Amino acid sequence: MSILLVPFFVLGLLIVLLSFFTVKQQSAAIVERFGKFQAIAQSGLRFKIPLIDRVAGRLSLKIQQLDVIVETKTLDDVFVRLKVSVQFVVIKDKVYDAFYKLDYPHDQITSYVFDVVRAEVPKMKLDDVFVKKDDIAIAVKAELNDAMLDYGFDIIKTLVTDIDPDAQVKSAMNRINAAEREKIAAQYEGDAQRILIVEKAKAEAESKRLQGQGIADQRREIARGLEESVEVLNRVGINSQEASALIVVTQHYDTLQSIGEETNSNLILLPNSPQAGSDMLNNMVASFAASNQIGEAMKRQREEKEGKE
Repeated sequence: MSILLVPFFVLGLLIVLLSFFTVKQQSAAIVERFGKFQAIAQSGLRFKIPLIDRVAGRLSLKIQQLDVIVETKTLDDVFVRLKVSVQFVVIKDKVYDAFYKLDYPHDQITSYVFDVVRAEVPKMKLDDVFVKKDDIAIAVKAELNDAMLDYGFDIIKTLVTDIDPDAQVKSAMNRINAAEREKIAAQYEGDAQRILIVEKAKAEAESKRLQGQGIADQRREIARGLEESVEVLNRVGINSQEASALIVVTQHYDTLQSIGEETNSNLILLPNSPQAGSDMLNNMVASFAASNQIGEAMKRQREEKEGKE
């Protein structure tokens, strides 16, 4: 008798086991009875009538992400691939709509992303696509929110995570960028060289100025020394012309002495005999006398001209 009860016991146990099911946290289960919607089961241990009720499907209530890659053309006729990441979630109060109104929600979202991106990007140049990628993402989110809210989906955020132009375009952009940087570098180098040239010219000008000042000071001191020498010679009865000639001859022989003391000096031929010295002195005295006479004659002519006027 007990053996006959075993099948009934096993059947009863199976019915009890089939009467309960579990729903994971952050998910919902759709329960149907004879193919008709019966209830939405939330997380935890749930009961259903065996052989009458069945779990038709389960939906995750977590935030999900769908990556959509769209290829389109910009305003300046450049083909570009954009990766748009859509973060969405099933609205807890609209699980029925999310399960029954759309068979393939991912395909629906993808279609809207394609539509918006291919409507917005062709209005922009390639550079503007990089700058205004947030505007594209906002436009996609606005369009998806309006469309998917009725189906029980809430669009949390949309992101343009990648912009990939054609390989040849990227290569050209890199060359343009490199050329621009080389141009800036050349400008900086030119400015640096110009500054060096200006500073070098300033330094040379200052050097020449100081050198000229030194020469002027040197000549001033030489003139002062010659003046003192002439005054000393005048006291002993030598007139100014003879004194000047004597000083020049003295400097001549001082130069010959300096050349003789310098071992590495070049060969210079100068008159150095006593007769040559005497001739030099006489010539200088005559030259000075002639110069004085010419100066006095020009002075008289100037005075006569002024008197007539």
